[in-house]
Amino acid sequence: MERGAPAPSRKRPPNSSRLTVKAKANRRLRQGSLWAQLPKPAVISDACGRALRRSLPALIGAGVLVAIGGTAYAGYQFVTTSSRFALSTIEVHGNDKLSSDAVIATLPAHVGDNMFKTSLGEVVAELRQNPWVATATAHRELPHTLVVEIREHVPAAVVQLGTLYLVDAEGHPFKRAELGAEDGAGLPIITGLDREAFTTDPAGSAADVRNALAALARWRSEADRPSIGEVHLDTHGALTLVTYEQAIAIQLGTIDDGLGLRMQTFDATWNQLSPSERSRARAIHLDARPDHVTVALHPIALAKDS
Repeated sequence: MERGAPAPSRKRPPNSSRLTVKAKANRRLRQGSLWAQLPKPAVISDACGRALRRSLPALIGAGVLVAIGGTAYAGYQFVTTSSRFALSTIEVHGNDKLSSDAVIATLPAHVGDNMFKTSLGEVVAELRQNPWVATATAHRELPHTLVVEIREHVPAAVVQLGTLYLVDAEGHPFKRAELGAEDGAGLPIITGLDREAFTTDPAGSAADVRNALAALARWRSEADRPSIGEVHLDTHGALTLVTYEQAIAIQLGTIDDGLGLRMQTFDATWNQLSPSERSRARAIHLDARPDHVTVALHPIALAKDS
């Protein structure tokens, strides 16, 4: 470079290429002391007040629930242990076949038991175990009485199903008939029904029983007709009534719209028979045609030559 020549100018580097070193601030000075960072007492007091005001309804509700729960528990302890609520009387209403003593003897409740410790559900469940009971309810009459209300099955007939069963008016068997206890006394016997059918098709079998009972009721609508001891339904649904005294089989055919007319034909025939012929009758057939009747008689015993 020549002396006296101007010095070449230096280009200034761009700002992005500059290396700048800044001194770090003193954290301790910037943050200050720990006590300086804590909220002021007024702020803390105000926050606590707001939190208390928000939780006050919940605290009051919890206190009320605790008080109610305690009172209820104390009340429960009193009524379930006090001798004031000891059971002294058990009343049974609606029973006919069953004696009150027999019903009371089966109950899971006894005189002296606490009224409120006696489970009404268990009482009703035990009552329903008895085959005579159709429906049952129980309730308390404070301070000392338990009242039992039952509705018994009303037997309408006895059905032969391998063994004898009592059936109600709806055709449902509800109890095995105990002849020694006179369960079926005065009731007609329905025969010819299949036990397996009652198991596989209970609704259809019940309908057969209802039809048989309806036919019997129609027969009994005329007082002059012989009393019936047996109602027989064969596999085709044909109806045979067997008289109670002489066991005369009155064959009436299927239970249909012509049944009433065939019964009227029986009336006309029966009125034409003499007392001797009635006593000898063993079968009367009316199932062929409503205007035809066949009467089968026992033969007359011939006197022996002396």
